[in-house]
Amino acid sequence: MTGRSVSVALGVASLNLRGLLNDPPKLFPPMLVPLFFFAAFKGALSGIGETKGFGYYDFTAFQCVFILFMASMFAGVFTAFDIASDFESGMGRRLMAAAPKRMYIIVGYLIVSVGRALIAIAVVWGVVLATGMPVRGGPLDIAALVLLAVLLNLATTLYGAGIALRFQSVAAGTLVLIPVFMLLFLTPVFTPRDQLTDWVQKVAGVNPLTAAMESGRGFLADDPVSVGLAFAATGGLVVFFAGWAFLGMRKAEQG
Repeated sequence: MTGRSVSVALGVASLNLRGLLNDPPKLFPPMLVPLFFFAAFKGALSGIGETKGFGYYDFTAFQCVFILFMASMFAGVFTAFDIASDFESGMGRRLMAAAPKRMYIIVGYLIVSVGRALIAIAVVWGVVLATGMPVRGGPLDIAALVLLAVLLNLATTLYGAGIALRFQSVAAGTLVLIPVFMLLFLTPVFTPRDQLTDWVQKVAGVNPLTAAMESGRGFLADDPVSVGLAFAATGGLVVFFAGWAFLGMRKAEQG
């Protein structure tokens, strides 16, 4: 990475961070939606954790991993919205004109997205701890859980960037948001995977987020499971969608 490439990435990141600081409410959506689901799940479905054979030490902790991943991925979704907005307004074209290697524009957005994800994770983590959630995992377990969430954030941001660069319109936001929602809710959301039935269990078995969800819950319970598979799946998603975003940038250059 050359000095000019670094300056492009940092310049894009700085520009977007200033935008967030000037409009702080933009930081809220990635954490408000997950917290809404957390409140709904904890209030209406907490009895599931008390059923015989549930198989996990605490229902709030079981949901916590899902909520943390949702918050991190939603930070990527809303960053993708910002990319689409910048290109729709013409700012993206000006950035491309100033950048010799255009993919470093995406690197700048990734920096912002990870920052937003870490803020969302910290807020959600604080809220769930305030509810009295017991944590069995140690510092390294929690660090691994957060790393999985960050990898999912990167994958989501790159996926959304590919969509934004192809359509260059905020109207394409549903093409980012809906698939992320579907993937999240086709994991073992409310019960462990072995208690799912019929097609839901089969879909969860091939969903690349399932391994990360189960591994994250293992870290929280101090009982690591599927660690290699989880990091391979999330890392693979990052690599795959990096290629998707690269092709999206090529498409934008031709437009």
